Amino acid sequence: MSGTLAQPVAALINEFSKLPTIGPKTAARLVFHLLNRPRHEAQALADAIMAMKDKVRFCTSCFSLTENDPCAICSDDRRDAQTFCVVAEAKDIFAIERADIYRGRYHVLCGLISPMDGVGPADLRVKELLERIGRERPTEIIIATNPNAEGEATAMYLSRLLTPLGPRITRLASGLPIGGDLDYADEVTIARALEGRRTMDH
Repeated sequence: MSGTLAQPVAALINEFSKLPTIGPKTAARLVFHLLNRPRHEAQALADAIMAMKDKVRFCTSCFSLTENDPCAICSDDRRDAQTFCVVAEAKDIFAIERADIYRGRYHVLCGLISPMDGVGPADLRVKELLERIGRERPTEIIIATNPNAEGEATAMYLSRLLTPLGPRITRLASGLPIGGDLDYADEVTIARALEGRRTMDH
């Protein structure tokens, strides 16, 4: 099909196809939609993408994505500094905040333990988590990794590692579907999972 399309159109379809969950058909629909919109809308999209790449960085405390360091959650004195919610990716913070029930702080691992992909604890922000626990002395660590093989392996590793340090180690309740992702769960499901969190066995 690409041979029948103008090269810039085919190139943009190819770039959209590289995005998660976007196949060639969806990519083509997005491109043809943009073609039919005014030039300023396409420019606004391009500017927003470049601003994100240029201005967004990791928070040096929790490793969430932020424009200002520390991020808005880490710098908010109204948040409960005694509770950390450990997540795999920054997008998981967005999912949990949507539920509007959690008032603590976060720590982003920037991945999950996955031996099949060659990802071990040393590749994650585990050392930084240990340093924060030693510095900030939280009383509870909520492990909010996805309920899939990698998420469970990471949760068990963290539970064994962190329990001797003193804080209560809890896991989100099983209201989340096995094999699911936090960012696909609705607000009510996440709220119930937070409310029903359980202390982890190790």
